[in-house]
Formats: sequence, C-alpha cells, structure tokens
Amino acid sequence: MNTSRALLYSFTDPTFRPLKSPPDISSPKRRPRERLNFRVRLHNHRCCVSRVSVRNSGRGETWKVYADVKSEPYEILKSVPESVKLEEDALDDVVLDSTMPWWEEFPKRWVIVILCFSAFLLCNMDRVNMSIAILPMSAENNWNPATVGLIQSSFFWGYLLTQIAGGIWADTVGGKKVLGFGVIWWSIATILTPVAAKVGLPFLLVVRAFMGIGEGVAMPAMNNILSKWVPVSERSRSLAFVYSGMYLGSVTGLAFSPFLIHQFGWPSVFYSFGSLGTVWFAAWLSKAHSSPLDDPQLRPAEKKLIFANSFSKEPVEKIPWRLILSKAPVWALIVSHFCHNWGTFILLTWMPTYYNQFCYLLADKLQKIFTAWQLHFYKSNLSLDNTTEQNLLLAIQVLKFNLTESGLFCVLPWLTMAFSANLGGWIADTLVSKGLSVTTVRKIMQSIGFLGPAFFLTQLSHIDSPAMAVLCMACSQGTDAFSQSGLYSNHQDIAPRYSVSIHPCNAVGVLLGLSNTAGVLAGVFGTAATGYILQHGKNSSLAFVAAGSWDDVFKVSVGLYLVGTVVWNLFSTGEKILD
Repeated sequence: MNTSRALLYSFTDPTFRPLKSPPDISSPKRRPRERLNFRVRLHNHRCCVSRVSVRNSGRGETWKVYADVKSEPYEILKSVPESVKLEEDALDDVVLDSTMPWWEEFPKRWVIVILCFSAFLLCNMDRVNMSIAILPMSAENNWNPATVGLIQSSFFWGYLLTQIAGGIWADTVGGKKVLGFGVIWWSIATILTPVAAKVGLPFLLVVRAFMGIGEGVAMPAMNNILSKWVPVSERSRSLAFVYSGMYLGSVTGLAFSPFLIHQFGWPSVFYSFGSLGTVWFAAWLSKAHSSPLDDPQLRPAEKKLIFANSFSKEPVEKIPWRLILSKAPVWALIVSHFCHNWGTFILLTWMPTYYNQFCYLLADKLQKIFTAWQLHFYKSNLSLDNTTEQNLLLAIQVLKFNLTESGLFCVLPWLTMAFSANLGGWIADTLVSKGLSVTTVRKIMQSIGFLGPAFFLTQLSHIDSPAMAVLCMACSQGTDAFSQSGLYSNHQDIAPRYSVSIHPCNAVGVLLGLSNTAGVLAGVFGTAATGYILQHGKNSSLAFVAAGSWDDVFKVSVGLYLVGTVVWNLFSTGEKILD
C-alpha cells in the first residue's frame, strides 16, 4: 500500500473558519453531518482513496488544502463487500464551512428580481402621489383644471423620450447602471417637486418632465437585466412578480399619501417617497450586477443553472420597417394600445380628483336639502331637533373634507386590477391549452379589456353614492386588466424576433417600442384633454366641477374603447406574421 500527501491549494482569507478537524469516516461513532468532497478512483486493479483537509500554515490567515491519497491492490467483485461500504452521510457533497447563513444561500437571481420589484414599487408610488397632492396644491395656488391637466401630462413628456433610448443605453452600459440612474434621477425629481411648485409653474413642469425621463428607462433596463439573470423556465413568474410591484406601488402611494398630507402637509409626500429611492439605490449598488458574468460571488451551481436554461436569439441587424408597418395586425396593436391607455392613464391621474369632486356634489345636494328643510320648518314655526341637525351638518362636513377618503377609494380599483390581471392570465392559458386558437383567445381577452371599462364608465352618470362610484371604478379597472392577456401578450405572438430585441440583448423591442410610444402619447393627450374638458364645464373651479363635465370625460374614453374593440377584432391575430 502506498500513501502520499499533495498540496492542492493555498489561500488567504481573514473571514475563513474551517472545521476544527477533518471528519473521520472510519469512526463508527455517529457524528454531526459534515459535508466532504470524496472520490474513489479505480485504475489498473488499484484503489485510490483521497481525503481533503485544511490547515493553518501558522502565518496569519493563510490556509492550505491537502489531499491524503492512499492506494492499494483490489479484486473486482460482483458485489460490494460490507467492509468497504461507507455510511451514506459520508458521501454527501460538502463545503468547507457548514455554518453558511440562509441569506447567503438564497438564489442571487431572485435577489435581483426582488430589487427590480422594489424599484417598480417606488416607480408607481412616486408617480401616483401627485394625483393626491394636486388637490391641496391646486387649492393653494389657485390652479384651474386645465393647468392641473397640463401638470399631470408633463410627466409623460419626459417618459416618452426614454422609451427606446433607455433600452439602447442599457444594452450599451448595462442594466444595473441604467436602472440605478433611473431610480435616483426620479427620486431627486420627486424631492424637488415642492421646491419647484413654490418657485413657479414652469419649473414644476420641467421637474415633472425630468421625473418622466427617470421612470422611462426603468422598464427597458429591468427587461435587459432579467433577460440575462433569469432562466427561461422562471421568466414568466419573475416578470409577473416585478410588474405586480407597479400595482402595489399604486396601492401604497394612494393609501399613504392622504395620511401624510393630513398630518404633515402636501410637501411631505414628495420628501418621504423620494428619500426611499436613496435607500433602494444603496442596496442596488451593493447587491446588483448587470449580468451573472459580472458577479464574482455568484455560486457556480447557480451560474450553471442560469446559462443552461437560457437561450439567445440571432440578433436583428437591420429592422425591416417597411415590412413591419405594412402589416395590419401591427397597426391594430398600435391603435389599440393608444385607445386602451387613454382611459387607463386618465383613471391613474384623475381618479382622486373625481372622487373628491363627486363627494362635493353630494355635499352640495345635501346642503340644499338641509337648507330647504330649515326654511320649511321656519315657515311652519317648527324646529329640527339638535341630533338631526348635527348629523346633517356632520355629513356635509365629512363629504367636503374627503382628501383621505379620495385616496383610500382609489386603492380598491388597483387591488381589483392586480387580481384580475392574474385571473385573466390563468383563463387565457387554460383556453389555449384546451385547443382554442391564440387569435380567438387574444380577441376575447382584449374585448373584455375594452367593453368592460366602457360599460362601467357609462354607469357613473347614474349613481348617487360614493360606494357605487368606487364599485363602478373597481369593475372598470378589473375588466381593464384582462388586456394583459390581450394586446400586451400579442407582441410575442405576431413577431417574436422583433418583440424581443432591436439590438443584441436589447429588451425594448420594435413592436413594444412602437405600441408603447402610442400608449404614452395617449397619456400626454388624455390627461391634458381631461383638464381642458373640466375647465370648460359649468363651473371651472377644481373644487367643484359639474357632473356633466365628468360625463364628457368618460364619453371620450368610452368612444375610444369602442374604436379599439372594432379595430382589434377586425385586424388583430395571434399567429406569427413576421419571421
């Protein structure tokens, strides 16, 4: 029998703490489960058994890894003798340090996904806070509805500029830098909003546009990072989780903004929400990398999993614009995206104002009834009892002091939207799996996404209670979310290559860039047009706009929903039209 020792590796690590002694597999005593790399090699009727040990060289924190190798003759048998059978625990793959905390074993790719989710949470929090804060801001600065619409739409000016540019930039310098820039940029713009509002309206418009520039790069940068970090088998789940951050961000922003305004004033919303971006940015710098290849701490097993389950398509060197724009389904996608986003962005930016004004209308009606009763009792030499009179006055005050309620009312529709989006996806996948054509499924889902909101918006002119208004809005946005399984899923159906990359690894996409640009234009024109319509109502005060004005706003949205329904069902398809 021959025995020898080999030096495998020498390293210096002040944080490394090895096992006190290598495990002895020959001991019959049951020991704590230790992990040990163990290899048996058969060669020329000889058996080589190696054992790894780690020792301190005695010079500071320098460690050396040795392998004890033992070789002896053997006879090949049909069965393994009991004398050489090893305990199952001793054959486990093992690491040198068995005390690794659980958070270090958490998959790094899901750390990236969670950070992207958090970024999108902050994205919508910082976006929707203006829809609540605009109420006290307009009262303080005497802004009319047209001015409010201009302020709301200025965000989309910057957002429009970086839709495609953000994707190209992310492909050039890496998604980590671009997404980090976007979050810190829009966070600074959010913090500067109160200062700009006090300086003057032009400065506020510029700051809001700057904020749109920051949020515009978030989507392409996130897609760029996840396309490299997340295996294909996990991509749908990761994207669904990240996008759900947008819904949760809307809910969080609408829920907390009224409380902060009531307690500390409207500037506190922008200061507190904007400061959260700096906290996220610090975590992003320390934990994120643009690609698994850039992360020196990524475990080899996870890196192997990511690359083994990823695929890269042949990059598109030249975009056939003439061919793409000659296809009717492409134009159906663009037009439908515009029609859909017109109503969606109006609800996103103007819903708190609508609830606020709706309650003022009810308060005004109640005030008139109360006055008429007082006059009647006065003429009849009668008087209202104190309890009844106090209850009526309290009801009027509650309806008029409704900033908190207007924010909380907006939460339910967004929660409904988050639920319906996942429900619609499950229904669509089920229909396809049962043999229904993709074209039929896309048309069904998008028809629900158009006709559902159109129907419920028309009912708003016939209701006279806040509860029913909230219910109609919730149903409207709940059915609107079925569009996630309609037009938003159609890019991959009709042109897989051009919905994934314009340049190598660029996740913006030709079709997504075209249709999303149309969708952002709907936000620019829709929010401004809403302010113009409200301005030319029976009363131009933002605190009290006539119900007829809101009916006109909803009629425009309903009309575009119907146009989108016709165009989508006539010209859309779920089949591949571009190779």
